[in-house]
Amino acid sequence: MKKYIVVLCAVLGFVSCQQNEKNKEMSDSFIKKESSLSFQATYEKVKNNIESNPSLKLIFELDHSENASKKGLSLRPTKLLIFGNPNLGTPLMEVAPTLAIDLPQKIMIFEEAGKVFITYNNPEYLKERHNIEGKDELLNKISNALNKLTTVE
Repeated sequence: MKKYIVVLCAVLGFVSCQQNEKNKEMSDSFIKKESSLSFQATYEKVKNNIESNPSLKLIFELDHSENASKKGLSLRPTKLLIFGNPNLGTPLMEVAPTLAIDLPQKIMIFEEAGKVFITYNNPEYLKERHNIEGKDELLNKISNALNKLTTVE
């Protein structure tokens, strides 16, 4: 009986370890920042950061919570900004065509438990996901730009 308990603990420990690794991978796949501003103020600031950058084009705004409300559903405040810069995205898609599934860039602002968060895809994750090689300088430029766009304090 003791032997079975040891084996069971080992299996459960392995499953737990796998789950922890999966959670780590998920957290590495995106950047999540907490904002000290209200939901709407955060959204407006990030949107303004995008629109005031002449290298970027705001393509689409999506209000998930409003769409849910129109169907009689409830969803925490959640908005998505979709934007891009072909001068940065095109060279990456030339070496990794599958990157087109993740472009144009997206920034999500949402509220959860009274806190406001800004989230976007981690360029390092996209590099790994799409096997992008030889474009580290460009990816760093994108990473720095996303960080600046999402700095709202």
